[in-house]
Amino acid sequence: MSPEKLSPEEILEGIKKMTIRGAAEIGRKASLALRLFAEREFEADMVKYLAKLESFREKALATRPTAVTLWSGVTKTLAGASAANSSEELLKLVKRNSEEFIERSHRAVEIIAEMGARRIPQDAVLLTTCNSTAAVAAIVKAHEQGKVKMVYATESRPKRQGWITVRQLAEKGVPVTMIVDPAVRYHMKRIDMVIVGADTIASNGAIINKIGTSQIALIAHERRVPFVVCAETYKFSPRTFHGEMVPIEERDPREVIDPEKFPGVGVSNPVFDATPAEYVDAIITEVGIIPPFAAYEIVVHNFGLEILRLEESEKGMTDDL
Repeated sequence: MSPEKLSPEEILEGIKKMTIRGAAEIGRKASLALRLFAEREFEADMVKYLAKLESFREKALATRPTAVTLWSGVTKTLAGASAANSSEELLKLVKRNSEEFIERSHRAVEIIAEMGARRIPQDAVLLTTCNSTAAVAAIVKAHEQGKVKMVYATESRPKRQGWITVRQLAEKGVPVTMIVDPAVRYHMKRIDMVIVGADTIASNGAIINKIGTSQIALIAHERRVPFVVCAETYKFSPRTFHGEMVPIEERDPREVIDPEKFPGVGVSNPVFDATPAEYVDAIITEVGIIPPFAAYEIVVHNFGLEILRLEESEKGMTDDL
């Protein structure tokens, strides 16, 4: 079913259960859900209406706490809300903000694909992990230019997002080979470049991405293989500038094993890990290819200096955006 035909609550449930997944898509769908909620729950009383929207925003943020794209989507959608003079004006603002955010998000992927393809060498053997819209777009664009010899994609357990990646690449005619996650070091000797996406980029340039990404980066560093990240600018987290740590989401152990079949066995199922900036050669964004330590400039470019004021609460930042 098209997300536009889902209720706002159904969209949030899809994000939480990962039927809607991929960092960029989560941000877009969260923005859409907030817009649909604003249309459905219109309230003539401005104070009550704004309180409703803020409450829904908090529910949206709770679905995937690690994904800064979700935060960016709903925050950008409510940008300027406190300055609205009426509920009608507020609704128009939310609709316009949401449409602009979603359009910019799609356009960002197109630009990143162009820049990423230029970065990929001729006859390249690539490695990717999980499922990144931007990374896949860059690989497909490079393939169209006749530059890709082979792509190795990890299975990406336990949710196996790598299955999505290999299907997308195969449908575009890209030569692709799936490997199990522990086989990365075995295959790294034949890799020319690692190209991945990101869910969040912290203020110190660390890349928060699918669990196992940091191990891939470490192996690539050991082998002197370039490790490149494709990420839209709204994946850079302003909240980490305030000293806030990126929460690493722990998901249901049943995604890994059936606990009833393993009585007395604990299961840890973290979804993400952090790759240190020193293992990242470049981040490809829609505003250019940057070193990971340029995170500050990206946040200022994307959100403005006011987002970095330490005394601001998250709600205050929403009002200021």
